[in-house]
Amino acid sequence: MNALWFYLIGFILIWTLAILFRDKLKIEVQGPLLMRRTGRMRGFIDDLASGHPRFWRWTMNVGIPVAFFFMFYMLYMIVMSLQNIFVRPQASLIVPGVDIPGSPVYVPLGYGILGLATVIVVHEFAHGILARVEGVRIKSIGLLLLAVLPGAFVEPDEDDIKKVSPISKLRIYAAGSVANLILAGLCFMVFLAISSYAVPAALEADGVQIDSVVPGSPASEVLKPGLVIREINGLPANNLTTYSEALKTLKVGEVINISTDQGVIQLKTGRHPDNSTRAYMGIRTSNHLKVRENVASVLGSLPLALTYLEELFFWVFFLNFAVGTVNLLPAKPLDGGLMFEELLRFRLPERVVRPAVSYISIFVILIIAVSIIWGTGRGLLMMF
Repeated sequence: MNALWFYLIGFILIWTLAILFRDKLKIEVQGPLLMRRTGRMRGFIDDLASGHPRFWRWTMNVGIPVAFFFMFYMLYMIVMSLQNIFVRPQASLIVPGVDIPGSPVYVPLGYGILGLATVIVVHEFAHGILARVEGVRIKSIGLLLLAVLPGAFVEPDEDDIKKVSPISKLRIYAAGSVANLILAGLCFMVFLAISSYAVPAALEADGVQIDSVVPGSPASEVLKPGLVIREINGLPANNLTTYSEALKTLKVGEVINISTDQGVIQLKTGRHPDNSTRAYMGIRTSNHLKVRENVASVLGSLPLALTYLEELFFWVFFLNFAVGTVNLLPAKPLDGGLMFEELLRFRLPERVVRPAVSYISIFVILIIAVSIIWGTGRGLLMMF
């Protein structure tokens, strides 16, 4: 709940200051949006675009088919999710620091904010660079706030976009998500190098650490983040593998004994939000690592920094990949919707293109909305 208080206090503070000083700071208030436009950074984007225009064009020439692949793959996944949409929703809001019951993922607050910052900066700068490469002027650059969630935007001149060729439009539309996917790929490779080679060489597991406790869950009253689990009902939990094996033996409604680094704690399991036959505690865990003795004798506790780097690169990868691929769904106003519309214009008349894009956009957005409202809404109710 601390993260929710953090967002609530931040929302009240930021919006109060924004409204009080909106004329002085040139802040626009548009419903739930705060926006501040500026002409700064356009020179920087111009320099990046003019320095290597052929590189940017060829990168996007390769990126366009990649973008279309993920567009249709994500559309397929959305359609397939219909069969379980009211059982186990596949879409969920990602709010760093807030662990929602039933959500497939929990993003830590600090790593989530840093990761989302890379998503926004890389995405919008890529759009701006390709716009300038294709001769499209940038009207403004700015920051925005949706309630309490930060964002950024690069606003190209719409009249200029209408004048460029279809392939130029596709490069501009694809640039943001392709840049996110490139950054995700680079970070994933670094993450793999750290997790597969550096961490095993320098560190070893001596238990399972609780990373977060889901509010309103059976664990919320007795367990807390930071505890290290070593046994469950006498079964070893010295790493995630043995911990997972111990979890398989638990029954719904069973009182279990959890041996931790702070003593033995009893907990009565509940029913899992997504599967009523599975026992549920309501915690998210990771290996608790310590420096190997032979390494500690030389480097002390310094190798523990590898765990922070491992998490940072993982979340930058995850968030860039997740946002980049979702943004490629063929639904306007997403970039994927704009690309899909341009693709249809290659073969179909405008009287067919517009309604086709509209119907598909409504279909996709409706599925996502129902999944998020059902999954996230149900989870939020469980927290109170």
